[in-house]
Amino acid sequence: MKKHTLACWICTLLALCFSVRIAAGADEAEKVITPTDAPIVLFNGKDLTNFYTWLQDTKREDPRKVFTVTKEPDGTPVIRASGDGFGGIVTKDKYTNYHLVVEYRWGDLTWGQRKMAAKDSGVLLHCNGDDGNYNEGGGNSPWMAGIECQIIEGGVGDFLVLGGTDNDGTKRVPKLTCEFIKDRDGEAVWKKGGEKKAFTSGRINWYGRDPDWKDELGIRFEQDKDSPGHEWTRLECICDGGKITNIVNGTVVNYGEMAEPESGKLMFQSEGAEIFFRKIELHPLKKE
Repeated sequence: MKKHTLACWICTLLALCFSVRIAAGADEAEKVITPTDAPIVLFNGKDLTNFYTWLQDTKREDPRKVFTVTKEPDGTPVIRASGDGFGGIVTKDKYTNYHLVVEYRWGDLTWGQRKMAAKDSGVLLHCNGDDGNYNEGGGNSPWMAGIECQIIEGGVGDFLVLGGTDNDGTKRVPKLTCEFIKDRDGEAVWKKGGEKKAFTSGRINWYGRDPDWKDELGIRFEQDKDSPGHEWTRLECICDGGKITNIVNGTVVNYGEMAEPESGKLMFQSEGAEIFFRKIELHPLKKE
């Protein structure tokens, strides 16, 4: 009887320890990090340790090596997204209150349905819920619900508000309030002092996006702020509470506030075009 009781106590203790480890793991996966004293270097120049991959067709597996770490001709380490597939690399942790600094350039390759379309990518901010939950995704979409800073020829710095549906049916409804005017075609364009609206879907164009934009490979306009060709572009997203400021090569191109949610994972897209990232860092917000 005593041996049986002792065995039961041991089993109970082991089960309790196991459950604590699981709970701790779950809490760790959901923790929200804020950079404080020094930048958080998400791309360490060696590997994709701080990310996992998500592709619409192969989920968390990457058999085609869409995402790899390689080197530029001068030896600079970079992340290469080949564009052969729709998805992205996603941060393992969630973040809030940060100054994102990204340096990227386009490659030459384009693929599939976007072979002759504008080169396209993006950074999804404040992603929450299940992988692949964008729209009615239920785990079958390339994206996550969140707020996107667009990277596309002719439209770098646009906002896109992407809602979603988790596997259990939970609705994800991000929100961003922007001041805007309507262009010739009725599209929302950021304009300080313009009409204010809380967007739960759709796109808010950067202030200089040309109304003659077409989804064509190589499209570019004189007022575009991103760098041409294979030159590097510096893209910054300042996420300060509910405020998001998009900056392209030092110029503020878009702004929103009262963002919901104010934290989440970050996703760097592969969307049919080859793109390289040499810097992905989260800097502390400047203290006023």
